[in-house]
Amino acid sequence: MGTIIDLVIEHPSADAVMAEVIHRLREYEHRFSANSPDSELMAVNKQAGIKPVKVHPELYHLIEVGKHHSCAPDSNLNIAIGPLVQTWRIGFKDAKVPTSEEIDRLLQKTNPQKIRLDDEEQSVYLEDTGMSIDLGSLAKGYIADLIVAYLKSEGVESALLNLGGNILGLGPPKDRKKNHWTIGIQHPLSPRSHYVAALKVADQSVVTSGIYERSLEKEGRTYHHILDPHTGYPTSTDVASLTIHSKRSVDGEIWTTRLYGKTSEEVIDALNRLEGIEGLVLTKDGQMLYSKGLEENIIK
Repeated sequence: MGTIIDLVIEHPSADAVMAEVIHRLREYEHRFSANSPDSELMAVNKQAGIKPVKVHPELYHLIEVGKHHSCAPDSNLNIAIGPLVQTWRIGFKDAKVPTSEEIDRLLQKTNPQKIRLDDEEQSVYLEDTGMSIDLGSLAKGYIADLIVAYLKSEGVESALLNLGGNILGLGPPKDRKKNHWTIGIQHPLSPRSHYVAALKVADQSVVTSGIYERSLEKEGRTYHHILDPHTGYPTSTDVASLTIHSKRSVDGEIWTTRLYGKTSEEVIDALNRLEGIEGLVLTKDGQMLYSKGLEENIIK
C-alpha cells in the first residue's frame, strides 16, 4: 500500500493469524488502490463516462461513505480528486507542478455529485470521461477497521496495527501494567521520533495528517501533498498536522481530511461539536491545541 506496515498480535496461534492478515492486506490493496492499474477501483476509473462497474461490497461501501462526506457542506474531503492527485503526483518520482490551465481543466473533472451509485446493482458509474476516484484519504482507516474486525473474530484481545502512521489499538497490551497503548505524536517540523505529546489508546484509533509527510521542491518553493479540492493547489493553513482520536479508524481518516485546510481555531471548534471524535492540532508556529474531550487521553 505504498507504506510500512507494523502489526503486533498476542494470540496462541499468532503466526497463522498474521499470515491471514498479510493475505487480506494484499487483497485490500488490490481492491482499493488508485495507483495499481489492475485494481478493482481502477476498473471503475477506466470506465468513466462509458458504463457502470459492479464492485465488491466493501469497495461499494467505502465509495458510498466517501461520496457522502465529499458532498457535505464545507468539506475538504473529495474522493473525486483523482485527476488532480495523479497530475501533481507528489510523493512519486514523476511529481510536477501543473500549470494553472491544467488545474482549471482538471477541477472540472472532480465533482463528487457525478459519482453515480446503484444500491441494487452495487455498481459505480463516473458520469464524465476523465473522472477518477482516489480513496487514499480513506482506505487505510477502512482497511484497519476490517483487519481489527477479523482479529476479534479470531479471539485476539490485544493487538496494535500501524498502517503507515494510521494506528489502531485493540484492547490494552497484555504484557504491560498500563491499560492502554501509548502513541506518540510526531513533531511536524522535527526529525522522525521527536514527539510533542502522546495519546492513550485502547480499542481506539489515532490518525494523523500533516504537511511533513510528502512534498515537492520546485524552483525554490515547497509544495506539500495535501491538496485543496476547491482550488487544486496544496492547502493553505496554519495547521502543520492534525491528529484524530476516535473509535473507528475510518472516522479518523474522514475528519483529518474534511477539516484539514481550515484554520487551527476552526478545526478545534468543529471537533468540540462532534460526538466521539477528538483531535489535536500542531500549528506551523509551534502551538498545540486540542479538543475538550481529549484531555483525559493526552500525555504532555
